[in-house]
Amino acid sequence: MRCPYCKKGESRVLDSRSVEDGNEIRRRRECLLCGRRFTTYERIEEVPLWVVKKDGRRELFDREKLLRGIMKACEKRHATLDTLSMMVDEIERSLRDCPESEVSSQTIGHMVMERLRKVDKVAYVRFASVYREFKDVGEILTCLEELGVEGKSNS
Repeated sequence: MRCPYCKKGESRVLDSRSVEDGNEIRRRRECLLCGRRFTTYERIEEVPLWVVKKDGRRELFDREKLLRGIMKACEKRHATLDTLSMMVDEIERSLRDCPESEVSSQTIGHMVMERLRKVDKVAYVRFASVYREFKDVGEILTCLEELGVEGKSNS
């Protein structure tokens, strides 16, 4: 590691510590030539994750975009932001654990629906209506039947 003061390339590590989420290491170093100390950070270089849309377009995975979509489905519902953030973390971790660097938007949508189903059934139906592109009320009723929700008549 090059010293930021004398620009020479030899230093020794005095201390190493994991930073916050464990994805980064802070190293305290000392230059072997000038003796000055400095800090470096080392982090995992993540492979970009591409999302393949229905029309074939590709875009970089955006966790904030995913969170916004889930938040929209959960608007005015009881799910907390922490719960939704953990859901997005879990989905992203699952996607990054796969060896492929591309994932279809349908796969992500399915993962969201699996988790929303456990958290809030109304949010699940809201998300499903966009994700599955419901064309009529019959498709919504089919979705409700899949959830095990019985329809109630007003008679």
